[in-house]
Amino acid sequence: MTPVSATPVSVFRLNLLRGGYLLLAGGIGAAMWPELLAQGPALELMHGAALSMLCALGLLAALGLRHPLAMLPLLMFEMTWKLLWSLRIALPLWLDGRLDGDHISTLGACLIAVVFPVLIPWRYVLDTYVRRAADPWRAA
Repeated sequence: MTPVSATPVSVFRLNLLRGGYLLLAGGIGAAMWPELLAQGPALELMHGAALSMLCALGLLAALGLRHPLAMLPLLMFEMTWKLLWSLRIALPLWLDGRLDGDHISTLGACLIAVVFPVLIPWRYVLDTYVRRAADPWRAA
């Protein structure tokens, strides 16, 4: 199989990506870190676990400022979990008329991710993660 070289990404596009990482890191930093730092061990198990994972996501997003292409899976993860949550949890609740304030708040946070599909260089993603030969599974 011939290796596929990744499509070049313009500096302008890289800087747009950096803006996305800044939005992600800054949003998580402002919304999640204060609660994790203030309440820590008092948090309910799953809420504490989810909050810790989101804070880790925010820290890793800061690396995207330096390495925007290398951290693309982070933006794709963020976009994917928010899409899944919106379609599988928020939409059925809304259709049943049971969307409460907490769910509306989370849905609002999810809607911020609509900017990510615009920022992501999809041709680069296809070339790098789909068309390029996979890493070897075992030694030759």
